[in-house]
Amino acid sequence: MSGVLSTVNRVVLALVGVVLLVLGGSVLAVGLGASPPSWWIHDGRHDVLVSAADRARWRGDGWFWPTVIAVLAVCVLLALWSLSAQLRRRRLAEVLVETGDGEGALLRGRAMENVLTGEAETLDGVDRAQVVLTGRRSTPQARVELVLAPHATPSEALHRLSADTLGRARDSAGLASLPATVRLRAAKHRAERVS
Repeated sequence: MSGVLSTVNRVVLALVGVVLLVLGGSVLAVGLGASPPSWWIHDGRHDVLVSAADRARWRGDGWFWPTVIAVLAVCVLLALWSLSAQLRRRRLAEVLVETGDGEGALLRGRAMENVLTGEAETLDGVDRAQVVLTGRRSTPQARVELVLAPHATPSEALHRLSADTLGRARDSAGLASLPATVRLRAAKHRAERVS
C-alpha cells in the first residue's frame, strides 16, 4: 500500500510541477516579448498579473495582504520541507554479504532490519525497537530507536545492542563495520504508588 501511495505522490508532484513550469515559463516568455494567444491571461509584455483595480479592491481590508503573504510563506516552507524530505537518505534496499568466494550475495535490507529489530526487542529492558538501514550496500549504517522500559539501564541496553545485536549482524554479513546511530526513549507509563 505504501508503494502505491508513494507512486501517487510522485505522479501528483510531477503534474503540479509541470503545470507550474508551463505557467511560469509562459509568463516569462510573454514578458520577454513573445506574442501570446488570444485566450491567454496576459495581453503583452507590459501586462501585469494583478491589475491596479484588483489591488485597490482589497486595500480597505487590512487583513487581506498580510494573509496572502502568510499563506505564500507557509507554502514556501512546506515546499522546502518536502524537498528536504525527498533528498534525505532513503532506506537501504539490499546489503552485500561477503561469501568468501569474491562474488558476494545480496540480502534484502528489510529482512536485515526485521532481524535486527527482533533481536533488539529481546534485550533486557527494551520495550520496542525500530531499525532502519541507510548508506551503501557494501557499507551499511543503522539508525536504531529503542524504547526503554522504566526499569532499564540505558548504558546496559546500549552495550548489549552494540556488542550482541549489531556485532552478530556485522559478523553474519561479513561487514568490516556496522556503524549505528542509536536514539533512546523512555516508555510512557503510569506513575506508581509508593507506600
